[in-house]
Amino acid sequence: MTYKELMAALTELDLPPQATLKKVRERHRQLVRRYHPDKGADPNNDKIRRINAAYKILTEYIGDYRFDFSRETFWQQYPEERLQEQFYGVGLWGEKN
Repeated sequence: MTYKELMAALTELDLPPQATLKKVRERHRQLVRRYHPDKGADPNNDKIRRINAAYKILTEYIGDYRFDFSRETFWQQYPEERLQEQFYGVGLWGEKN
């Protein structure tokens, strides 16, 4: 897989550059329902094949992704937790309670 293919898959599913696995699955489900031949779409529609190919590329990429469970990464995703940990038990003027 190339970066160009990955970006094309995001475009095909109309997803932003940062998307969760849950969002990828939801969007795939929506598009399959819309373009499936049983729903009145053209039975020879190439769109459903492109949607499924894009979904496969994205799920393979997500499946191979290495997650970072470091404290710094956690704080980037949940900045309010960093503030709570940093200032929990500290009074208005910086003294510990």
